[in-house]
Amino acid sequence: MSEAAALEHLNQLCHGNLSLRRDSDKIIAVSAANAGLKKLPETIGEIASVQDLDLYHNRLTDVPASLWSLAELRVLNIADNQLTAIPEAIANLQSLHTLDLGHNRLRSLPKSFGELKALSRFLYLSNNLLSSLPRSFGNLDQLRYLNLTDNQFTELPEFIGNLQSVREFRLYNNQLATLPGGFGNLHQLREVYLRDNQLTSLPDSVGNLTNLTMLELRNNRLTSLPASMRGMKSLRHLDLRNNPLKKLPEWVAELPHLEKLDLRWVRLPIPAWVIEMENCGCAVYY
Repeated sequence: MSEAAALEHLNQLCHGNLSLRRDSDKIIAVSAANAGLKKLPETIGEIASVQDLDLYHNRLTDVPASLWSLAELRVLNIADNQLTAIPEAIANLQSLHTLDLGHNRLRSLPKSFGELKALSRFLYLSNNLLSSLPRSFGNLDQLRYLNLTDNQFTELPEFIGNLQSVREFRLYNNQLATLPGGFGNLHQLREVYLRDNQLTSLPDSVGNLTNLTMLELRNNRLTSLPASMRGMKSLRHLDLRNNPLKKLPEWVAELPHLEKLDLRWVRLPIPAWVIEMENCGCAVYY
């Protein structure tokens, strides 16, 4: 079947809601978002030149094998569907730099997932049923943005520290009780969101995150902060809301770029040095 016939078939399934973008005579972007799709035609693989495929918010429970042969694909969005599994063949998408698998029903990722070596911009795995990652995941060392929110992680593997290009890491709404020591190897991290977990402590290695500007720890079970955090010289926003801290360490006042300190629902007497921070221009909430 020709590319034109494949597009016509897909358009029929989309009830005319198909959107295309061309570059000269090539189809480079196909959007079938919000089209009520229950299935994709096997002929989807005939659209060989497509670089951006958007299948957001449909009713797909799986996708045809031919989709994984789209070697030019750079952006793939299959978020907000009903997928329960991803095949090993996803590793064929060697040009892919952005992948959105969020809001599905995935319980695991294929062992080959880490072979997506071009995955460097965005990876969304939020709102699934994931509790572990394949060992190969640690090979994604070019990735800059990672979203694992709203899953079922109780721990992260040590190899998460191999993702040394990650700038923003979203992990909220899981069941994490602690972080691996390797977390401190994420030296490029600028923002990390850890609210609504079960964290009782942080590893000393977090003090190595010297480029971190945003640390969100709201709604955890932290009773103390490691002294190594005084090394977070770039930190601008520290959110400690609703943690059962026993003491607020004075080194917090020494963080040179701190602009906002959120202590709401932290049931501690507020020491005078915190008030002084507010007088010096830091927004303190308590």
